[in-house]
Amino acid sequence: MDGQALKSLQAAASSFSRGRLDDAAQLCNKVVASYPESVEALHLLALINRRKGDFTEAERLFRDCLALAPRRADIRANLGNLLVAGGLLPDAIDEYRQALQCDPAFRPARIALARQLNATGQHDAALAEATQLTEADAKDAEAWVARGVALRAKNELDEAEEAYRMAIRLKPDYAVAHHNLGALLAQTSRSEEALDELDKSESLGVRGPELAYNRASALMGTFEFDAAEKTLVDSIHAGRPSLESLRMLARLRYMRGSDDYVDEFRDAIAAAPDDVSLRVGLGQILSAAGQLDEAEAVFLEARDRNPSFAPVFTGLAGVYQEAGEFEKAVQNARAGAAAAPQDDQPTDMMIDALLSLGEAQEAMTLIAPKRVQHPFNQYYIATEATAARLLGDPRYEYLYDYERLVRPYELEAPAGWSSMQAFQEDLIPKLNERHRFHAQPLDQSLRAGTQTPRGLLADPDPVIKAFIGALSAPIEQYREQIGFDEKHPMRSRNRGSTHMTGCWSVRLRRGGYHVNHVHSEGWLSSAYYVSVPPEVQDSDAKSGWIKFGEPRYPVPGATAEKYVQPHAGMLVLFPSYMWHGTMPIHGDEPRMTIAFDAVTASKG
Repeated sequence: MDGQALKSLQAAASSFSRGRLDDAAQLCNKVVASYPESVEALHLLALINRRKGDFTEAERLFRDCLALAPRRADIRANLGNLLVAGGLLPDAIDEYRQALQCDPAFRPARIALARQLNATGQHDAALAEATQLTEADAKDAEAWVARGVALRAKNELDEAEEAYRMAIRLKPDYAVAHHNLGALLAQTSRSEEALDELDKSESLGVRGPELAYNRASALMGTFEFDAAEKTLVDSIHAGRPSLESLRMLARLRYMRGSDDYVDEFRDAIAAAPDDVSLRVGLGQILSAAGQLDEAEAVFLEARDRNPSFAPVFTGLAGVYQEAGEFEKAVQNARAGAAAAPQDDQPTDMMIDALLSLGEAQEAMTLIAPKRVQHPFNQYYIATEATAARLLGDPRYEYLYDYERLVRPYELEAPAGWSSMQAFQEDLIPKLNERHRFHAQPLDQSLRAGTQTPRGLLADPDPVIKAFIGALSAPIEQYREQIGFDEKHPMRSRNRGSTHMTGCWSVRLRRGGYHVNHVHSEGWLSSAYYVSVPPEVQDSDAKSGWIKFGEPRYPVPGATAEKYVQPHAGMLVLFPSYMWHGTMPIHGDEPRMTIAFDAVTASKG
């Protein structure tokens, strides 16, 4: 390249950096006309076209560059960035990996790879890439954030929090780190701290629906329901609605007893009738609210618009499963699995429906590989036990050893209280203050009752904190009693420290109960009885009793096998994978409980 062409290329680069894209393109084209194999000129021209929004021409130019210089990591990384902007994330990930093969030390490719692995749900791989970056440079704040995103997705929340805080220590004005930390704090019910971090992120320039979603979540934790609702509504009306914000708004309004809980959903669909994901979201909300006919109609409309969209079939399968139409549920679950073979949800729906049809052997063929892929997934352990039960396989008794694994305890009064009765007299009003909704959450097992909107683990009230502290002794006693068995999915993890992952209170009113369920995030689960109505004394009706062994949906030959009669002050501990629910209460006196999930440091 002669001196004049080199000056033109330098001028083009200068114009590009100042945003004078037409001038930069004109200079670059002159260089390319004389030197058509100039990689630098083609590369800059590709960047110019990307900035101008001509992705097709930009991609062509990037690929022309790579045909001439296939080992250029920077060009491959920039092509990956273009593919991300076009929504082609798997292709972008391939380009980033190839860039790192060319130059393993090229940081822009590795940080971009970590981010896109997180975006596509490949969190273990993302964590490996981000960790490699932080080990190479412990002051890489962006890598610490990518590491935090992966850890949070893996439910390693303490480690995720530390990663975000490290990023902030390194770069105090890092807006994304403040936002992500705020989201995590909202998730862990540290609502006041969450709002502080979210305010900081907004002051540093963060905007948009994700900020609104996380702020609303934190506001619900501080019982500011009007402010939470306004935050969501303002965000939804400000631009293209976020599906997650629409869902949160619908759930919040439903729990507040509003009849208009899906109005914004319907408005969003009217404004974007071809957005099938909005229809699926509405169908899911209606189905969860028990409006099965309406939900079916919404899913069928979505299917007519996009007959290859897997969530449509999963949604229909769920509707039919709830309605007891198990053959239809299987058919739609199969269609969903065919459309999205990497998605677990259609397979899960198929397992439920097959068990309801009594097709235990076929269900087991689906469960077995999932148990290998996800050895501590509580749902797959539960369905394996149910299928084994139908097949007469002794593994059922091994997994559902009720006498060993379901254990009641009498909670002892915390320090500062003379008796459990005195402690209960202080605890009950504290919990009543926190039950401020009118209806149950739409995504929980609860029916005809309320759940506290904020988890209790981070609650600053001394009475609540005393209750949490009083759980340590029975948890350790339980662990001693169940023992260790390296082949058992529960007992093999019975080593290392115990960590509580969630704690909440439920209050049932007349007709209230829990549908049968498992706790997906736990290892050990619980029910502590704060107050029970007199009707629990009736051993024939068993009103308000907790039951074990009966699956979420009807399965022939699989009714409840274990019942526990509750009384105030009793704590029942059991494996998180064990199907459990409650018998409805029928009187006017409520039944109030506290539940928690815990895990151990061991993964087996």
